[in-house]
Amino acid sequence: MQPLGKLLSQTYDGWRMVGLVSALRVLGGGLHNFGFTVFFLPISQDLGLNRAETSLAFSLARAQGAIEGPFVGYVIDRFGPRPMILIATLLTGLGYIALGWVRSYTAFLIVYLGLISLSYTPGFVHAPMAVGNSWFIRWRARAMTVISSAVPIGGTLITPLLAMAVQSWGWRWGAILAGTLFVVVGIPLGIGVRSSPESIGLLPDGEAAAGPPANDTSTGAGAAHPSAHADPTLREAMKTWVFWIFTVAMTVRVGAYSTITVHFVPIMVWKGLSQENAAFLLASFAFLNWATHYVIGWFADNGNRPRLLALCGVAAAVGIFVLIWGSGVWPLWLFTILFATIDSSFPVVWATIGDFYGRKYFATIRGTMSFFYTWGSVLGPVLAGAAYDRDQSYTASLWGLCAALLFGSALTALLIKPWNTVKPFMK
Repeated sequence: MQPLGKLLSQTYDGWRMVGLVSALRVLGGGLHNFGFTVFFLPISQDLGLNRAETSLAFSLARAQGAIEGPFVGYVIDRFGPRPMILIATLLTGLGYIALGWVRSYTAFLIVYLGLISLSYTPGFVHAPMAVGNSWFIRWRARAMTVISSAVPIGGTLITPLLAMAVQSWGWRWGAILAGTLFVVVGIPLGIGVRSSPESIGLLPDGEAAAGPPANDTSTGAGAAHPSAHADPTLREAMKTWVFWIFTVAMTVRVGAYSTITVHFVPIMVWKGLSQENAAFLLASFAFLNWATHYVIGWFADNGNRPRLLALCGVAAAVGIFVLIWGSGVWPLWLFTILFATIDSSFPVVWATIGDFYGRKYFATIRGTMSFFYTWGSVLGPVLAGAAYDRDQSYTASLWGLCAALLFGSALTALLIKPWNTVKPFMK
């Protein structure tokens, strides 16, 4: 694997596209993915909500993302990622600004579901990954690792500043600040994104393409690729065992990850930390998440990917076990280190799926998978919140997550063989 700096210094515009969408995800990761857990307790206290009610908003948001996933994927494949990114960035920013003015639980749900979550996932999750899959084949895992690792970078650099703003000025002004940054910083980044290498006269990985460039506003991510006719359609992909094994395994992974990240600060407060120290540990989790992306990405390019995914799931389960039984600060740190492997291994999943199913229908296939697996993140946070409200403890929820991760790892282990010899299509 070449050093990241050497790759980024190459003239191929694909790395510039990766840089743009990665910067966008740094912003989103710091203000939303990791940032919203900073708002969890202040919003609950200000609006008089219990943890199940607050968690329900996150779960409904993920349900919304599941329902819109197939449609969003189709739109990205048809029109390219840039329109989706620009619309999503604007609406997310306006949503956070409006969030600063809500005074009731109903208004909170309308703003969070009707503006923020409706737009964030299409523009900051699906579209950037489609960019990585469209612009690269040989370096697909590396590109997706860079894009995915941008979220914890945002958590490391931006979330602590957001937490300081919330502590100093209150959560309402913190939300308005977040929304302003989305609009002022995010939209210029989105303007520079191009749909595919073919749109500027190239092939994936920087090879020169014959003929004039495709019209960027009328072609999707992989429409001009010479082998696009060979890429499986959604219907063909859904006839494969790989599609369903990864869908079920991803349901477990996103359920565990969403539950922990939504409740990260509350869990650490439950374990005895102050809110300030919990926010610092959250930033540390984001940093470790970023660092392990590159370690896992290197192994993904040089080893068996399903085995690596299974091992990451086991490591996260061990981390939760330590969190349950440990006391004091060091078990919290060990948990934070081990659990970072979950998010860090997500780009390995998408790179493998891109290898199996190609470029032309990637966003559609990914969006359809999300329709199924997102329900894990719908149920996880709200069940954990309800269990805490009942028992004043996260113990039962953590045991459930530990068991689920072990199940997902066992399922992924069914694919442990030379991954490129697995039949992509059922006969």
